[in-house]
Amino acid sequence: MKRNWMSGLVLLLAALPAAAEIRVAATTANMGMLVETVGGEAVEVTVMAPNDRDPHYLEARPSMMAALRNADMVVAVGAELEIGWLPAAIDGANNGTVQPGQSGYFELARHIELIKDEGVADRARGDVHPVGNPHAYMNPENLAQAGRALAERFASLDEGNAETFRANAEAFAAQVAEKMDAWRQAMGDPLPVLSYHGDVQYLAQALNVPLVGTIEPLPGVPPTASHLSDLVRDLKGREGVVLARVYQPDKPARFMAQQLGWTVHLLPSDVEPGAGADAYLELIGRWVAAMTRDDAASLD
Repeated sequence: MKRNWMSGLVLLLAALPAAAEIRVAATTANMGMLVETVGGEAVEVTVMAPNDRDPHYLEARPSMMAALRNADMVVAVGAELEIGWLPAAIDGANNGTVQPGQSGYFELARHIELIKDEGVADRARGDVHPVGNPHAYMNPENLAQAGRALAERFASLDEGNAETFRANAEAFAAQVAEKMDAWRQAMGDPLPVLSYHGDVQYLAQALNVPLVGTIEPLPGVPPTASHLSDLVRDLKGREGVVLARVYQPDKPARFMAQQLGWTVHLLPSDVEPGAGADAYLELIGRWVAAMTRDDAASLD
């Protein structure tokens, strides 16, 4: 009799639904990292954009719509980084919860101070930063700040785990603060940076690294021969380093490095999908090391 009762209890428990998770569609792997870092086991994350492709230029795909259709939240970079595909994917998902303006829509860009590009932004000329530089995730302090806001958003959806979300966000912020302090101390006299795109701008500013120009004349606009010639003329005889992301055209970056006698580094800007905070900070550390005069200063 006792055995039958225990068997019935096991069957009953097995039939109960699993603990609810907040289902999140993250636009990029770095946003997915932030979601998992803050949400922990209470979230289920799908990353929509490949980490080896430029999110400026993706197109909406059925897999993105499927992720959004089943999501309680979408977590995006914002500042129009995903403008070419996210609005179309959201429309195709037919999920009102993740529409802009709803509680299920979250943008990093709305919780930090954007760097505005100098000069007149002009989308007609191909400028992909008309509302400001969206690459705020390159400064970990921005992710820490947004992480606190994300914790509150999660708390509004899952009150039972509210304190866990907040504690996770604070733990990440403390980890970031420790790394940034170490990097600033190890940086010393940094190398001036010529970047292919404006993506390094947030990190350079946070670490007081001189950014002496971009290989693109405008964000997203391919360099012309005359623009490269002007850069060579202006930078010849100075010290510096050329930085580009792995999926950006490497020929102009290598040309500039050769002409100036500088080192070129081609680096990823997003972690692998599913990677955690340690992997993200290790990745940013590679960019930091590339900007130091002694890149053996490990900054681990």
